Amino acid sequence: MTGPSSPRSAVGRRAALLVGTLALSVVAGGLAGAVTGARDPAPLPQAAAPPAAAQGSISAAAAGVLPGVVSVRAGRATGSGFAIDQEGHVVTNAHVVEGTTDVSLVLSNGRTVDADVIGSDPDNDLAVLQVSTADAEGLRSLTLGRSAQLRVGDPVLAVGSPLGLEGTVTAGIVSAVNRQARFGDNNIRQSAIQTDAAINPGNSGGPLVNAAGQVVGVNTAIATLGTSRSGNIGIGFAIPVDRMTSIVNDLLD
Repeated sequence: MTGPSSPRSAVGRRAALLVGTLALSVVAGGLAGAVTGARDPAPLPQAAAPPAAAQGSISAAAAGVLPGVVSVRAGRATGSGFAIDQEGHVVTNAHVVEGTTDVSLVLSNGRTVDADVIGSDPDNDLAVLQVSTADAEGLRSLTLGRSAQLRVGDPVLAVGSPLGLEGTVTAGIVSAVNRQARFGDNNIRQSAIQTDAAINPGNSGGPLVNAAGQVVGVNTAIATLGTSRSGNIGIGFAIPVDRMTSIVNDLLD
């Protein structure tokens, strides 16, 4: 049996790959039967209001994170990113914005804003974008956690825009820590977080967060079977936030 190949970046190089052949089907059902007699129909029972998300739940973590996550459009490529402060700095993968200066972000409120690439480290596959002070008001900076504190089995969420579907949240666990994976311009073997949270083309640069909604990694690559481009097979990789923080600080200096 053929084993997984080297991790593949979770963003396509061409629009065809980014969009894929995703098709959404809806089924409309008609009313079967008829109303007889002159009586008014009985009122339908009203559903109770859903309870507020409990602190520490997946829905609470997602609600806290989504306002800080953006969809990144860079030429013909798309990916994801997230705000790290209120000064308009956004982190994404270097391969998302590679080779272009035409970068825009779609915020969680649907607004599209321009962004500049102010720093990039292709070897570590990280880049920092800058939006204007006015545009930064539409972003919520995310809290950074500690990837060194992660344990196998910890619940995590991958947030981003897979296949252009903005604001998508998938849940999983930390499958392994300190997993050696090759990514970056020079295909350097680096320590990564392995997760089974679904990561697909377009997720690149988005945050991997823990149950408290703290960023613990940057979603970067997925494993595929041989030459297959089947998308997520339950093996994704994220750059640990501790390493991201060090690299981003260097890029901002």
